[in-house]
Amino acid sequence: MNKKFAGKKLLILGGNPETGLLVRKANQLGITTVVVDPNPGSLAKRYAHKSFDVDGMDIDRLVDVASTEHVDGVLVGVADILVPSYVEVCEQLRLPCYATRKIVNAFSSKDGFISICNEYNIPTTPSYDVQNRFTRKVLQFPVLVKPVDNGSGVGMSICYSLGEMDAGVQFALEHSKQRRYVVERYMECEDTAAYYTFTNGEIYLSAMFDRYTTKKQGKFSPVCIATEYPSKHIELYLQDVHSKLVNLFEGLEIRNGILCLQFFVEAKNMYAYDPGFRLQGEAPHLYLAHFNDFDHCEMLINFSLSGSFFEGDFSLKNDPKLGGKFASTLLVLLSSGKIHSIIGLEEIRKHKNVTSVMQRFYEGYEVSPEMVGTERQIFARIYTIGNSRLEIKEVTEYIHQHLEIYDHKSNSMIVDRFYPD
Repeated sequence: MNKKFAGKKLLILGGNPETGLLVRKANQLGITTVVVDPNPGSLAKRYAHKSFDVDGMDIDRLVDVASTEHVDGVLVGVADILVPSYVEVCEQLRLPCYATRKIVNAFSSKDGFISICNEYNIPTTPSYDVQNRFTRKVLQFPVLVKPVDNGSGVGMSICYSLGEMDAGVQFALEHSKQRRYVVERYMECEDTAAYYTFTNGEIYLSAMFDRYTTKKQGKFSPVCIATEYPSKHIELYLQDVHSKLVNLFEGLEIRNGILCLQFFVEAKNMYAYDPGFRLQGEAPHLYLAHFNDFDHCEMLINFSLSGSFFEGDFSLKNDPKLGGKFASTLLVLLSSGKIHSIIGLEEIRKHKNVTSVMQRFYEGYEVSPEMVGTERQIFARIYTIGNSRLEIKEVTEYIHQHLEIYDHKSNSMIVDRFYPD
């Protein structure tokens, strides 16, 4: 417990399992946590001192809960769609907020992000105006159709024909509160992400990791099955992209916060996509806390209650290359069905190279068909560290040898397994 947080109360928007890490950290600091989410059974609510079944888009209700509970601060968890609500609630309550409307416009919709990247000469995934008749005639498939204001694979589909694309547009519109979508070239290349920290206007690349997705789910959006730190593309990124992004960040007047930006890498060209100005489901902050001794969860909590994100010289702690160490996250995806048995997970938790396991499902839980193709089908994220790539490879193989998840017919539910080079 931290004495400076004694008696403080924090409102957290969103109740998904990944937001549970933020709730638990606040609890450890001695803060009274209040979580709002429309789903009564959301996992993060289980850790909260108090919770409310409130839609995160209902600003009036959120302000009412915050006022009634006399909260001292507000934070958004792991949900892009709730960042605009976070800004609005903080503004109405005059509480510290690390985002602004200008930042939200740039990072909380896919078309807004494309626009700001174009302004600063940062390439993004090639997109198409499919309302144009000529474009439709010359369009090269496959394409990826997705809503502008949703993430984690929700509302996305890979399309191989005009008919599939038109159906994908309707599917995307059904999952867009703004009723808008984008159609992009489906990128079959390497995938990486840059993770930034902003402290008092200073800009730091804090981590960079490579992403690997499954190709075993047909026309569904490709879902990540593993990440590796540090990225093999970090030198190319620092040479070609970083300085342009610094100009963009300065133009948006970002003062404090954290941001993750994903990139496709094709023939040494990097194409930006999918920003997130918030904590990430991938939780790179866990590795940074382990290797570099700073905790983004605690920093965000401190900012929400005091307006101070970090005190001191952050450059002394920040090292995107993790001091020469390595890390990898395995994401275990499940096919649709009901979990009957989970084998080997407790042994895996005890492995010396496994730092934590973020488990989302348990025996008796059901993965519905609509979860497939989204991050909602993730059973768990398994976080591993090593002094070498070989150590990462060894712990990965250990995990695959020991972990199995079966349905009631003894069929394996694990969709795909990642093996390092």
